[in-house]
Amino acid sequence: MADVKLTVAGRPYDVHCADGEEDQLRQLAALVDEKARNIQGGTEVRQLLFAALMLADEAQEIREKMNKAEPQSDTLRAAVALAESRESQARDELKATKAELEALKKAPTAATGRPSHDRALMQIADRIEALATSIEQMA
Repeated sequence: MADVKLTVAGRPYDVHCADGEEDQLRQLAALVDEKARNIQGGTEVRQLLFAALMLADEAQEIREKMNKAEPQSDTLRAAVALAESRESQARDELKATKAELEALKKAPTAATGRPSHDRALMQIADRIEALATSIEQMA
């Protein structure tokens, strides 16, 4: 245990705390002291009471803000997960389309099938371009 000397509202206090927590205890005491000194008039007890009430009010406001923020962060996490899933699907489709294109390039061409072969290659190329564009937009 460590002993710390604090001054709050002009009065010294000797406080015990766990080893290593001395600096944090001093910072907290300085915060309480600042609040208490900003309260004019009244007794030391009254100053400390109002300082405690102001700090409790600030803590309550922070809790309310955190409670309001939690659902929003859950929604954002869900949106990120959905976007990652869609990106993965788009990458898979792009790989499949590239493989299909490579297979068509390697396939022997028949004299009568040449125009439809070219059209199929153009359609595949268009699909690859569209997928690549959508992946770039997700990134």
